[in-house]
Amino acid sequence: MRAFFLLIVFAFSANAEVPEQARKLVAAAQAQIGVTTSYNPAYVSLAFPGGDVPADRGVCTDVVIRAFRKLGMDLQKLVHEDMKGSFSKYPQNWGLKKPDPNIDHRRVPNLMRYFQRQGKSLPVTDKPADYRPGDLVTCIVPPNLPHIMIVSDVPSPEDAVRMKVIHNIGAGARLEDRLFEFKLTGHYRW
Repeated sequence: MRAFFLLIVFAFSANAEVPEQARKLVAAAQAQIGVTTSYNPAYVSLAFPGGDVPADRGVCTDVVIRAFRKLGMDLQKLVHEDMKGSFSKYPQNWGLKKPDPNIDHRRVPNLMRYFQRQGKSLPVTDKPADYRPGDLVTCIVPPNLPHIMIVSDVPSPEDAVRMKVIHNIGAGARLEDRLFEFKLTGHYRW
């Protein structure tokens, strides 16, 4: 009983220290659970700014994009504008000659570079306490695909310090205990 009580106290006190913007980001990501029910990486022509694929589908980046939009930040517009001015600073993995506002913000390597360029990078560690609710974490999933997740405010049942993540890794937006399951490649705090 005492361990259960301590877990509740820890979760409450850890959550109490979470900045309001991070809480809103987590809430916006959690609101996608049960709405975004499939994984679909298809290229889609989008309105600009504010374009989105249908809410019932998307990829890992769409969870992040939609959550940031709830905070009034349009990553489609922000990434596109930064890429227009600094295209050569972004990964050149797709053979493009100029930015494409339909897809650039939906690619994990581009979001990583954008967050780095905005000074939002933090060290990648193996310590659960270093990852706070609202943090963005990137990793590589088999066979060799970049992935992005939002750290939630829900502790793992196995480790009260390690938070679950919100992401779409193939079956829609989900809350899962997978923070350290894959090789981490980036850590960002807005």
